[in-house]
Amino acid sequence: MAQGRVLLLSNGHGEDLSGALIAAALERRGVAVAAVPLVGHGEPYRRRGIEVLGRTRSFSTGGLGFTSLAGQIRELLEGQTLHVILQLARLRGRCRAADLVVAVGDVVAVLGGWLAGRPAAVYLVAYSSHYEGRLRLPWPCGWLLRRPRIAEIWARDRLSAEDLSDQLGRPVRFLGNPFLDAVLEGAQTSPGSGGGGDPQQQQLLLLPGSRLPEAQQNLALMLQLLPSLAGRLPQPQQLRIGAALVGGLQTAAIERLGEPLGWMPAAGTDPGQALRHRSGLEVELVWSGFSHQLAAADLVLAMAGTATEQAVGLGKPVLQLVGRGPQFTAGFAEAQRRLLGPAVICAPQEPGCPAALEATAALGAELLQRLADPRQGPVLRQRHAAAAAERIGAGGGSERLAAAIMELLGRRGSAAT
Repeated sequence: MAQGRVLLLSNGHGEDLSGALIAAALERRGVAVAAVPLVGHGEPYRRRGIEVLGRTRSFSTGGLGFTSLAGQIRELLEGQTLHVILQLARLRGRCRAADLVVAVGDVVAVLGGWLAGRPAAVYLVAYSSHYEGRLRLPWPCGWLLRRPRIAEIWARDRLSAEDLSDQLGRPVRFLGNPFLDAVLEGAQTSPGSGGGGDPQQQQLLLLPGSRLPEAQQNLALMLQLLPSLAGRLPQPQQLRIGAALVGGLQTAAIERLGEPLGWMPAAGTDPGQALRHRSGLEVELVWSGFSHQLAAADLVLAMAGTATEQAVGLGKPVLQLVGRGPQFTAGFAEAQRRLLGPAVICAPQEPGCPAALEATAALGAELLQRLADPRQGPVLRQRHAAAAAERIGAGGGSERLAAAIMELLGRRGSAAT
């Protein structure tokens, strides 16, 4: 028998992932759950069997057009802004049967929680006081979060919870980040870093992002710099490289973009499993098992959002490679470094230019050599573990947030009787 009805609102791929993990934890507790992804198709909900209400659409910026003027113009031209407005306008009808609305994301999700006309809670995953030291909430987010209809607020880190509690004059709690739970199982079952247990090998993982066509352009940049990175290592043959790819990035497209850069399908492997450079370097292409790949990595080369946060949450050093967007621009990368702290580094060069690729390759080779050093490696890993605890928090956020939602439902049920 259902113990309540909860509607999840989220606006973005990473927000959908967190919302879906919370929803799954609620379903295990007997709660009836549905979701309204305000941007995109809400695939994380669908994969976990969570009901998605209304028509959904996917857009090239994935809700991140605000990071640049070009992205904002693209959102207008593609109709994303109008789509979100219509989604918000239809919320009250979709939320009538909900006992509680849980908003996951930024001001758009918070506004949706308010417009639903039902008791609401907010997991404010898109904002952090680590960006500027003191969180500046966009209008009308601060006003909405002070309304009594918002029953509880959860922040994405401890610093933000303390800052918002002071600013809003009400308790704001930090209970963890569900998106970390999505990779922790792989971290626990992985054979470990160093190429599957060989202490002489190191694993480099490429994260070109999840939004097409940008992810394809990002992968091309990564393939350009890899020979330079490997050539700076004393034993390049000991470097294993994997690329975690989104399903829409097909083998034929990868082979087309790799050929002019000296990459061809690797002989001796199944079709589409690996690329080999004319220098002998190989990249394994992976469309599944992301959590295992991430857990085994010594270093992550990233042009991604949530996946980078997951890498930092596992204590992995992250090397950024800035692209031309619409998501992973110089502005987005710089904001990500402020959010995630010293675990994320980037070469200070113009995005996409040869100098940037060379500088990034040099940084990557230096990091890999320091990680392999018996004295420097443990110190670096300890530093990254500390960054993980401070910026992301411990695992189990999905369960803790679900438990807090159950408390809200219980209080509402008690008040009704």
